[in-house]
Amino acid sequence: MTTSIKLAQVLAGGSAGGAENYFTRMACALQEYPNLQQRAFTRPNVLREERLQKAGVDYNTFRFGGKLSLLDHWQYRKALRDFSPDIVLSYMNRATSLTPASTHYQLVGRLGHYYDLKYYRHCDHWIGITKGICDHLIQGGMPPSRVTKIGNFVDETSADPLPRSSFNTNGQEPILLATGRLHENKAFDTLLKAFKKVPQGTLWLAGSGPEEKALKSLCSALELNERVRFLGWRNDINALLRTADVYICSSRHEGLGSIVPEAWFNQCPIVATRSQGPGELIEHETTGLLCEIDDDGALASHINVILDSPTLGKKLAVNAKCHYETHYSQKVITGAYLQFFEHLTR
Repeated sequence: MTTSIKLAQVLAGGSAGGAENYFTRMACALQEYPNLQQRAFTRPNVLREERLQKAGVDYNTFRFGGKLSLLDHWQYRKALRDFSPDIVLSYMNRATSLTPASTHYQLVGRLGHYYDLKYYRHCDHWIGITKGICDHLIQGGMPPSRVTKIGNFVDETSADPLPRSSFNTNGQEPILLATGRLHENKAFDTLLKAFKKVPQGTLWLAGSGPEEKALKSLCSALELNERVRFLGWRNDINALLRTADVYICSSRHEGLGSIVPEAWFNQCPIVATRSQGPGELIEHETTGLLCEIDDDGALASHINVILDSPTLGKKLAVNAKCHYETHYSQKVITGAYLQFFEHLTR
């Protein structure tokens, strides 16, 4: 980057989640570029603030409350005006809707899912993290010339595998891993039905959410209690992926499927459904295996193929790591953002 640019990044999301983690990761990564002066605007969160502070990122916190939180909204907008950014990059619906259009900066709405576009129509530009999301924006009436695709990079922190006996697991058996919010969109019910048809291994299911009780009941009904471990919410995804023999993404709906590049980076072979993001990212039989949504038989078949053929799993993992380094690494993605910012400020 040759010119100095002031960037505001705005997130009004929850305490944890894919967009929340990526917001923090992006802010910390961009702090390495001296010609980019940035400030993060976000909700109070101890872990997020610790990471921003450690990376040297300036930030302000606000409640980002509902429609009646007028004082809070005024304080946020005043702080934004005082910072006087060239570009505002907003994440998800609330942050975007609470950030006004302005002649003093370019507002860029970043979409990591197929969100309702009513929250984004006042933006000047839009970033979709997949081609499918970009198509969603264009079909929704956004000018194609102002829609840009830039993917996500993952946490590239090196991690050691966990002991294979973790969570009371038989360390001699294969370990299957699935992660995410325990919600119907993730189709963990289909995964459990598929796992019933996988004769070997232990399934680690990491996450929490509204379907937890129903999934545990289904697990009991399928007589899988001895082979499934519900791990709850975890923050050590890289270590889990380094330990597992195969990762399964069983989703019915998945905007990007951040876990796909996470599995690629950690060289864990992946089996996924053809939901929106994974279906776009994965090349079948090259960087992973794909099957149709809610087809527990096909899902089980693909899992068994990898477990029965370590050579295939290794080939998929090596191909995927090379693909990640070429197209989705932190260096590649931050470089794409910097080029985009320079283009906007010419």
